[in-house]
Amino acid sequence: MQVESTTQTVQGSIQPKKKSRWIHVISKLKKDKHYYILMAPYMVIFFAFTVIPVVISLGLSFFYFNMLEFPRFVGWQNYSRLFLNDDIFLIALKNTFLFAAITGPVSYIACFIFAWIINELSPKIRAFMTLIFYAPSISGNIFFIWLIVFSGDSYGYLNGILMKLGFILEPIQWLSDEKYILTIVIIVQLWLSLGTSFLAFIAGLQTIDKTLIEAGAVDGIKNRWQELWFITLPSMRPQLMFGAVMQITQSFAVADIAIALAGFPSVNYAAHTIVTHLMDYGTIRFEMGYSSAIATVLFSLMIGTNLLTQKLLRKIGE
Repeated sequence: MQVESTTQTVQGSIQPKKKSRWIHVISKLKKDKHYYILMAPYMVIFFAFTVIPVVISLGLSFFYFNMLEFPRFVGWQNYSRLFLNDDIFLIALKNTFLFAAITGPVSYIACFIFAWIINELSPKIRAFMTLIFYAPSISGNIFFIWLIVFSGDSYGYLNGILMKLGFILEPIQWLSDEKYILTIVIIVQLWLSLGTSFLAFIAGLQTIDKTLIEAGAVDGIKNRWQELWFITLPSMRPQLMFGAVMQITQSFAVADIAIALAGFPSVNYAAHTIVTHLMDYGTIRFEMGYSSAIATVLFSLMIGTNLLTQKLLRKIGE
C-alpha cells in the first residue's frame, strides 16, 4: 500500500510539471505572437531555400542520381569513391585546406588590425579609408584586373616591370605554370577578403563604451595591448563571430576566382578546390548523388571549423 501510494504521489507530482511547462510555452507563444508573425516570412524563406535543400542534399548523397533515372540507393558508395578512388578530390581537398589555413586567419587578423588602426583616425579620413578597403568586395568581378597584372606576355604589368628592371629576360606564364597558380589565387583572395569582416570590425569598434576604458584604467590596465585584450575584444564578440563566419565561408568556398584566373580545370588541377570539384560533377556531369556527397563533406568542414572558432573566441579576455 505504501508503494502504491508513493507511485501515485510521484506520478501526481510529475504530471502538473509537464502540464505547467506546456502551459508556459503556449502562454509565451501567445504573448509574443506578434514577433513570430513578423519573423514568419523570413523563417519560411530560410527553411524553403536553406534548411530543406541541405537536408535533401544530405539524403541524396546516399543515392545514385543522374537527373534522368530514378534515384537508386547506394549507401556509403559515394563517400568511399570520394576518399578512396577520386584522386582529383584529394588534390581539391588539399588545395582547399591550404586556402583556408592561409586566407582565413591572415585575412581575419589583417581585417581587425586595419580596422583598429583606421578607427583611431579622424572621422573624414576614417570614412575615406573604410571606402578604400571595402571597395574591392562590392565591385563585382573587379578581380579580373589581376589578369592584366599576371598576363603571360610582355604587356602584363608584372612581367613588364620585372623585364624592365632586368630580373627576367622573357615573360613568365604566371597563370599557366602550376608553380605560381595557387600562390596567385591566394594573393587575389586575400585582396578581396578585406571587405565585409573589416566593415563589421569598424562597426564593433565604434560601439565600444568609452566608460569601460576609463574603468579599466582605474582597475590597473596600463597599456593599449591590455586594453585590447580585456576590454576591446570582449566588447565586440558578436562582430568577431560574424567576421569569423564570413572568413570561413569565403576561404572554403573559393571557386570563381580560381576559375577566372587559372581556368576550369586549371593546369594539373593546381587551383582545383572542393567547390570547383562540386561544380564539375553537379553542373557538367550531372552526377547529383556524388556531388551531394561532395557538398556534405564541404558543409561538415565548415561546421567543424565554425565550432572550433567559437571555442577560441570564448577564451578572449580570460
